[in-house]
Amino acid sequence: MEHYPTIFPNLPKIPQTPLMPQPEQPQQSPGNQAQQGYAWVPGATTVGIVFKDGVILAAEKRVTYGSFIMSRGGKKVFKVTDCIGVACAGLVGDMQILAKEMEAQANLYSMDVGRPISVRSAAKLMANVLFNRRYTPLITQTIVGGLDEEGASLYVLDVLGSLIPDKYAAVGSGTEIAIGVLEEGYKEGLSADEARELVKRSIKSAITRDAMSGDGVDFLIITKEGITEESTKF
Repeated sequence: MEHYPTIFPNLPKIPQTPLMPQPEQPQQSPGNQAQQGYAWVPGATTVGIVFKDGVILAAEKRVTYGSFIMSRGGKKVFKVTDCIGVACAGLVGDMQILAKEMEAQANLYSMDVGRPISVRSAAKLMANVLFNRRYTPLITQTIVGGLDEEGASLYVLDVLGSLIPDKYAAVGSGTEIAIGVLEEGYKEGLSADEARELVKRSIKSAITRDAMSGDGVDFLIITKEGITEESTKF
């Protein structure tokens, strides 16, 4: 039987045209990539503290995206009920949505049960909301504080809903500086004026070293008389 050669002729390659033109991406060093990714994470310095007669929540007013200052009058502290407030650090839109949802759920709880929601329950409610959003998270660190039948209390939550009770706390890009001032100056039984001055000093210290924080402080002071909102410009 006659044998035929098994070598096929070389066929010319058919050029493939992409459906959409792909621009060439310049190679970047890992440092530049990290810097560009970090540029969209806003900074903040947000503080909460328990004092003798209640809770103070405070945050500076600057809203930044990397090195760009978007606003010098951003608000990062929110009233939820007549005795509970939240203070946040992160994306402002996520803060606002989270605070509004918490306010709505607290009102529904009050109408359903017939009594105001406790600070612990409100913090746990927010933790559940954040945990349920863990696959599409709300980019915000949150401090929940308030006054109820059990007294003044404070809770710290991260992006995934971890719930940590504490007497004082700081979150945001200025945390390292602010928490040092709080630890040095905090003691049990602080008066309202002493607590307010300590919070102000901790945020001012963070502002002097953190370029993403600045332009003043918003205070949310929660006592038995209700909630008082104050603002100070630097």
